[in-house]
Amino acid sequence: MTFISTPGSEANDATTAMYVAAEESYGYLPNMYRVFGHRPEVMEKWGALLGSIRKHMSLRRYELVTLAAAKELKSSYCMLAHGSVLLREGFSEKQLIEMAGGGSHAPLDEAEREMMQFAGKVVRDATGIAKEDIDRLKSHGFSDAEIFDITTAAAVRCFFSKTLDAMGVEPDTVYRERLAPNLVQALTIGRKVEGAFVSQTAAAARAAG
Repeated sequence: MTFISTPGSEANDATTAMYVAAEESYGYLPNMYRVFGHRPEVMEKWGALLGSIRKHMSLRRYELVTLAAAKELKSSYCMLAHGSVLLREGFSEKQLIEMAGGGSHAPLDEAEREMMQFAGKVVRDATGIAKEDIDRLKSHGFSDAEIFDITTAAAVRCFFSKTLDAMGVEPDTVYRERLAPNLVQALTIGRKVEGAFVSQTAAAARAAG
Protein backbone atom coordinates (compact mmCIF):
# COMPACT_ATOMS: atom_id res chain seq x y z
CA MET A 1 0.00 0.00 0.00
CA THR A 2 2.83 2.42 0.93
CA PHE A 3 6.60 2.38 1.23
CA ILE A 4 6.37 3.69 4.79
CA SER A 5 4.29 2.49 7.70
CA THR A 6 1.11 4.46 8.34
CA PRO A 7 -0.28 5.20 11.78
CA GLY A 8 -3.40 3.55 13.10
CA SER A 9 -6.36 5.58 14.25
CA GLU A 10 -5.05 5.42 17.81
CA ALA A 11 -1.85 7.33 16.94
CA ASN A 12 -2.92 10.69 18.37
CA ASP A 13 -5.98 12.90 18.62
CA ALA A 14 -5.25 14.84 15.42
CA THR A 15 -4.71 11.70 13.34
CA THR A 16 -7.81 10.07 14.81
CA ALA A 17 -9.91 13.13 14.02
CA MET A 18 -8.61 13.25 10.45
CA TYR A 19 -9.33 9.55 9.88
CA VAL A 20 -12.83 9.82 11.34
CA ALA A 21 -13.67 12.86 9.22
CA ALA A 22 -12.35 11.13 6.07
CA GLU A 23 -14.37 7.98 6.74
CA GLU A 24 -17.51 10.02 7.30
CA SER A 25 -16.93 11.89 4.05
CA TYR A 26 -15.92 8.99 1.80
CA GLY A 27 -17.52 6.01 3.52
CA TYR A 28 -14.06 4.44 3.90
CA LEU A 29 -10.55 5.60 4.80
CA PRO A 30 -8.71 6.53 1.59
CA ASN A 31 -5.05 5.61 1.31
CA MET A 32 -4.12 9.26 0.78
CA TYR A 33 -5.24 10.04 4.33
CA ARG A 34 -3.35 7.11 5.80
CA VAL A 35 0.00 8.35 4.50
CA PHE A 36 -0.67 11.80 5.99
CA GLY A 37 -1.39 10.16 9.34
CA HIS A 38 2.13 11.04 10.47
CA ARG A 39 1.50 14.75 9.88
CA PRO A 40 -2.25 15.43 9.90
CA GLU A 41 -1.59 19.15 10.16
CA VAL A 42 -0.04 19.05 6.67
CA MET A 43 -3.23 17.53 5.24
CA GLU A 44 -5.22 20.21 7.05
CA LYS A 45 -3.10 23.02 5.57
CA TRP A 46 -3.21 21.38 2.14
CA GLY A 47 -7.00 21.30 2.32
CA ALA A 48 -7.12 24.95 3.27
CA LEU A 49 -4.78 25.95 0.43
CA LEU A 50 -6.73 23.88 -2.06
CA GLY A 51 -10.00 25.36 -0.89
CA SER A 52 -8.69 28.90 -1.29
CA ILE A 53 -7.78 28.13 -4.92
CA ARG A 54 -10.84 26.09 -5.80
CA LYS A 55 -13.43 28.56 -4.50
CA HIS A 56 -12.69 30.95 -7.37
CA MET A 57 -13.24 28.32 -10.08
CA SER A 58 -16.25 26.45 -11.36
CA LEU A 59 -16.20 22.75 -10.48
CA ARG A 60 -15.81 21.79 -14.13
CA ARG A 61 -12.88 24.15 -14.69
CA TYR A 62 -11.10 23.04 -11.53
CA GLU A 63 -11.55 19.35 -12.36
CA LEU A 64 -10.36 19.74 -15.95
CA VAL A 65 -7.24 21.64 -14.86
CA THR A 66 -6.56 19.04 -12.16
CA LEU A 67 -7.01 16.17 -14.62
CA ALA A 68 -4.57 17.81 -17.04
CA ALA A 69 -2.01 18.25 -14.26
CA ALA A 70 -2.51 14.71 -12.96
CA LYS A 71 -2.03 13.31 -16.46
CA GLU A 72 1.26 15.14 -16.84
CA LEU A 73 2.33 13.88 -13.40
CA LYS A 74 1.33 10.28 -14.30
CA SER A 75 -0.77 10.21 -11.14
CA SER A 76 -3.20 7.31 -11.29
CA TYR A 77 -4.64 8.25 -7.91
CA CYS A 78 -5.56 11.77 -8.96
CA MET A 79 -6.70 10.70 -12.44
CA LEU A 80 -9.08 8.17 -10.93
CA ALA A 81 -10.30 10.50 -8.18
CA HIS A 82 -10.95 13.49 -10.38
CA GLY A 83 -12.12 11.42 -13.32
CA SER A 84 -14.74 10.02 -10.95
CA VAL A 85 -15.88 13.56 -10.13
CA LEU A 86 -16.27 14.40 -13.82
CA LEU A 87 -18.20 11.17 -14.29
CA ARG A 88 -20.62 12.28 -11.59
CA GLU A 89 -20.84 15.70 -13.23
CA GLY A 90 -22.17 14.31 -16.50
CA PHE A 91 -19.19 13.05 -18.50
CA SER A 92 -19.73 9.62 -19.99
CA GLU A 93 -17.20 6.81 -19.63
CA LYS A 94 -16.46 7.09 -23.36
CA GLN A 95 -15.85 10.84 -23.07
CA LEU A 96 -13.52 10.39 -20.10
CA ILE A 97 -11.54 7.71 -21.90
CA GLU A 98 -11.26 9.97 -24.93
CA MET A 99 -10.09 12.87 -22.76
CA ALA A 100 -7.57 10.74 -20.87
CA GLY A 101 -6.09 9.74 -24.21
CA GLY A 102 -5.96 13.31 -25.47
CA GLY A 103 -8.39 12.57 -28.28
CA SER A 104 -9.84 15.30 -30.45
CA HIS A 105 -13.38 14.12 -29.73
CA ALA A 106 -13.21 14.86 -26.00
CA PRO A 107 -16.22 17.01 -24.96
CA LEU A 108 -14.27 20.25 -24.59
CA ASP A 109 -14.53 23.65 -26.20
CA GLU A 110 -11.48 25.41 -27.60
CA ALA A 111 -10.99 27.51 -24.46
CA GLU A 112 -10.97 24.39 -22.29
CA ARG A 113 -8.50 22.64 -24.57
CA GLU A 114 -6.17 25.63 -24.41
CA MET A 115 -6.59 25.78 -20.62
CA MET A 116 -5.73 22.09 -20.19
CA GLN A 117 -2.72 22.36 -22.49
CA PHE A 118 -1.49 25.30 -20.44
CA ALA A 119 -2.04 23.42 -17.16
CA GLY A 120 -0.02 20.52 -18.49
CA LYS A 121 2.81 22.87 -19.43
CA VAL A 122 2.80 24.40 -15.94
CA VAL A 123 3.53 20.94 -14.56
CA ARG A 124 5.88 19.84 -17.32
CA ASP A 125 8.01 22.95 -17.82
CA ALA A 126 6.91 26.14 -16.10
CA THR A 127 10.14 27.88 -17.14
CA GLY A 128 9.16 27.25 -20.74
CA ILE A 129 5.97 29.27 -20.45
CA ALA A 130 6.17 32.52 -22.40
CA LYS A 131 3.97 35.58 -22.71
CA GLU A 132 2.52 34.02 -25.85
CA ASP A 133 1.06 31.21 -23.77
CA ILE A 134 -0.68 33.74 -21.55
CA ASP A 135 -1.85 35.72 -24.55
CA ARG A 136 -3.45 32.60 -26.05
CA LEU A 137 -5.43 32.08 -22.85
CA LYS A 138 -6.53 35.72 -22.92
CA SER A 139 -7.62 35.35 -26.55
CA HIS A 140 -10.02 32.65 -25.34
CA GLY A 141 -11.54 35.01 -22.80
CA PHE A 142 -9.59 34.18 -19.63
CA SER A 143 -8.86 37.11 -17.34
CA ASP A 144 -5.59 37.65 -15.49
CA ALA A 145 -7.19 36.45 -12.26
CA GLU A 146 -8.56 33.33 -13.96
CA ILE A 147 -5.14 32.55 -15.43
CA PHE A 148 -3.70 32.82 -11.94
CA ASP A 149 -6.35 30.36 -10.70
CA ILE A 150 -5.56 27.89 -13.49
CA THR A 151 -1.84 28.15 -12.80
CA THR A 152 -2.11 27.63 -9.06
CA ALA A 153 -4.56 24.74 -9.43
CA ALA A 154 -2.08 22.98 -11.71
CA ALA A 155 0.97 23.84 -9.61
CA VAL A 156 -0.53 22.74 -6.29
CA ARG A 157 -1.32 19.32 -7.78
CA CYS A 158 2.42 18.70 -8.02
CA PHE A 159 2.74 18.72 -4.24
CA PHE A 160 -0.04 16.24 -3.62
CA SER A 161 0.50 13.82 -6.49
CA LYS A 162 4.25 13.68 -6.02
CA THR A 163 3.88 13.10 -2.29
CA LEU A 164 1.54 10.16 -2.85
CA ASP A 165 3.64 8.57 -5.56
CA ALA A 166 6.95 9.07 -3.74
CA MET A 167 5.46 7.29 -0.72
CA GLY A 168 4.15 4.44 -2.87
CA VAL A 169 0.50 5.19 -2.18
CA GLU A 170 -1.70 3.01 -4.38
CA PRO A 171 -5.10 4.17 -5.63
CA ASP A 172 -7.97 2.89 -3.52
CA THR A 173 -9.61 -0.43 -4.35
CA VAL A 174 -12.94 1.36 -4.50
CA TYR A 175 -12.08 2.76 -7.93
CA ARG A 176 -11.73 -0.73 -9.35
CA GLU A 177 -15.01 -1.72 -7.71
CA ARG A 178 -17.04 1.33 -8.81
CA LEU A 179 -15.66 2.14 -12.25
CA ALA A 180 -15.84 0.13 -15.45
CA PRO A 181 -12.65 -1.87 -16.15
CA ASN A 182 -11.92 -0.01 -19.40
CA LEU A 183 -12.21 3.33 -17.61
CA VAL A 184 -9.92 2.17 -14.80
CA GLN A 185 -7.38 1.13 -17.39
CA ALA A 186 -7.60 4.46 -19.22
CA LEU A 187 -7.14 6.51 -16.04
CA THR A 188 -4.43 4.30 -14.53
CA ILE A 189 -1.37 5.93 -16.04
CA GLY A 190 1.07 5.43 -13.15
CA ARG A 191 0.76 3.29 -10.06
CA LYS A 192 -1.77 0.49 -10.30
CA VAL A 193 -4.99 0.26 -8.34
CA GLU A 194 -4.89 -2.10 -5.38
CA GLY A 195 -5.88 -5.54 -6.66
CA ALA A 196 -5.56 -4.14 -10.15
CA PHE A 197 -8.08 -5.26 -12.76
CA VAL A 198 -6.92 -8.10 -14.94
CA SER A 199 -8.54 -8.32 -18.35
CA GLN A 200 -10.38 -11.47 -19.34
CA THR A 201 -7.77 -12.09 -22.03
CA ALA A 202 -4.91 -11.84 -19.53
CA ALA A 203 -6.75 -14.00 -17.02
CA ALA A 204 -7.40 -16.66 -19.65
CA ALA A 205 -3.77 -16.64 -20.71
CA ARG A 206 -2.63 -17.01 -17.10
CA ALA A 207 -5.03 -19.89 -16.53
CA ALA A 208 -3.71 -21.61 -19.63
CA GLY A 209 -0.25 -21.52 -18.13
